[in-house]
Amino acid sequence: MLVGIVSDTHDNEDQVVAAVETFEDAGVETVVHCGDFVAPFSVTPFAGDWAFYAVRGNNDGEWAIEATVEEFGTYMGEMGELTLDGQEIAVYHGTSGAIVDALVECGTYDYVFNGHTHEAGSEEYEGTVRVNPGGVSIPPAPSEFSVATLDTASGELAFHEPAYTGRQND
Repeated sequence: MLVGIVSDTHDNEDQVVAAVETFEDAGVETVVHCGDFVAPFSVTPFAGDWAFYAVRGNNDGEWAIEATVEEFGTYMGEMGELTLDGQEIAVYHGTSGAIVDALVECGTYDYVFNGHTHEAGSEEYEGTVRVNPGGVSIPPAPSEFSVATLDTASGELAFHEPAYTGRQND
């Protein structure tokens, strides 16, 4: 199963659309948003031909985000657990680095998806892979907006810097 991972879109509509286009072009089957949509209008472009899961970020001040996600996906609150293609996954925004570390180090999960820092990267600790897909380029994050894809069958993880093409979702 190909999973799209995104976080920290912060109401940047062009980058939200670019992320959706990247996932559509890649043929993802599931999209996981690690929080910080900020407002409900940043949620709706993710309605697509995939399963959609999201957690709450520290900048998601509008509780309407939960209701908007629930219109087409699953809102998991502050933290969620998923089993995708036999892989155990924890999803947490990442506001507390200690909680992210505890999720990685507990040995329960194959993957821990988190955002918050806007810095794309991954690391493995005793069989658990932490994945931060990145986010909009807000200083001090040094990189461009990025998202990630994970092939749960092969374990292949790829990072992408979506380019907005102006294509509208059908």
